[in-house]
Amino acid sequence: MGHPEFERIFRAQAPYSRCVYGCSSGMSRWAPTGCGFCSSASHRANCTEYFPIFLSLLWVAGIFFHQGVAAACGVLYLHARFRYFRGYTQAAQGRLGPLYASARLLWLLLGLAVAGLLAHFLLPPSRPWVPVWPFWLLGAH
Repeated sequence: MGHPEFERIFRAQAPYSRCVYGCSSGMSRWAPTGCGFCSSASHRANCTEYFPIFLSLLWVAGIFFHQGVAAACGVLYLHARFRYFRGYTQAAQGRLGPLYASARLLWLLLGLAVAGLLAHFLLPPSRPWVPVWPFWLLGAH
């Protein structure tokens, strides 16, 4: 699923969203189109699908690339997901910008993780790899 603290927060928001948008607990899937609770429930499912991917990429990028860069990407990703959640509950179009931003950050984390893994396994331990490792791989010593 995800981190227990995030699960607790999402579960605590569900009753509040039901009260705000006037949805009963049985209406979560078949509510009217404009129901905000369905939007927040849909966002919760979307977040729990991407959270394990985010955590694994953050972990690998932090270990093999650079902790500071990975942490900055992680904070930006969490902020984009927060903006996505807020936009999801307000308007359908308000979620697209943060959705694309979080997807770009996941791709960036993937690139950092791959670069770190390549440098770790292809370069000798005595060589520095930032930012000279692409040139070393191409043969320009």
